[in-house]
Amino acid sequence: MKRARKADGAASSVDLLALLALVEKFPGKRVVLFGDFVADEFQYGDIARVSREAPVLILKHRETRVVPGGGANAANNLSALGAQVMPVTAVGDDASGAALADYFRAKGIDDSGIVSVKGWTTPTKTRFLAGFAHTVAQQVLRMDREPAEALPESARKKLAKKVAAKMSRADALAVSDYGFGVASPDVVRQCARARKKSIPVTLDSRFQLHTYAGAGITSATPNEGELEALHHTTIGKRLDELERCGRATLNAMKLEALLVTRGRDGMALFERGRQTSHIAVHGSDQAVDVTGAGDTVLAAYTLALACGASALEAAHIATIAGGLVVMKRGTATVSRDELLGAIRSEAAGAAS
Repeated sequence: MKRARKADGAASSVDLLALLALVEKFPGKRVVLFGDFVADEFQYGDIARVSREAPVLILKHRETRVVPGGGANAANNLSALGAQVMPVTAVGDDASGAALADYFRAKGIDDSGIVSVKGWTTPTKTRFLAGFAHTVAQQVLRMDREPAEALPESARKKLAKKVAAKMSRADALAVSDYGFGVASPDVVRQCARARKKSIPVTLDSRFQLHTYAGAGITSATPNEGELEALHHTTIGKRLDELERCGRATLNAMKLEALLVTRGRDGMALFERGRQTSHIAVHGSDQAVDVTGAGDTVLAAYTLALACGASALEAAHIATIAGGLVVMKRGTATVSRDELLGAIRSEAAGAAS
């Protein structure tokens, strides 16, 4: 058994065999991913020398890689975990937007919900990584390109129609809001009212979590920093402050569950009518790279809920997935086989 420490010191248990059974159900579950797609561009270079013009490194370009980031990373993780993901998003008519669409098309993922908007800019995060031959490259600079203007109203209406159409055959809806204007509380609210069956609706919103109150969200997955910003406070080691902020958010948004990711301190799960569960980090608390870890958590948590998991079971699955992905460099995914292997390993350890 894996233990989750509660706020009052009591212990709650999760059946690892039940977690295995849930992950086995992942393949074929249909999940709509609605939100901001980001292109994560990695520019790799070998350190040639120090510039004579300024005290900066000169890099000899070695490789450029563009991988899905933001909501696109969440969609990529859903696919890696076995889901039939149906992304709905807007990208610009630029190289980054084309690269993202091509990536999903090549993987056989439905790209009919990816709307190309003329004159708009695909959010792009370019990381410059420097190193010597046979050494691990280190990030020395990041440059972001963001839309200068809001998404056109015509594009918003088109996205709303696509979300509504795909929701009719979905087992879950995941909303990934990075603040670039694709994800809209109004669209989510409309879909929640129109859906014919009750399905999990999860949310990861970086800057405007509170604006989704009353939009039909069932669970949200903010990190601790986002929760602190929302309540204008600092949590740190103060579990009483974490409890206050978590409960206030849970009640204000009328959520069924709130999963707060806390880095090396694990996760805290708030549920209506239940005590808070504190879940320890999976594996090492010394992460290699936390880039995109929240996207992996959103994907694993949503998919588990779509398979009928309780919020606590889904949180444990998300904790394990998150623990696996932070041990990888760059924007990465966790496969279903990796997740199953980690749970089996933990089950074997618990039985010995």
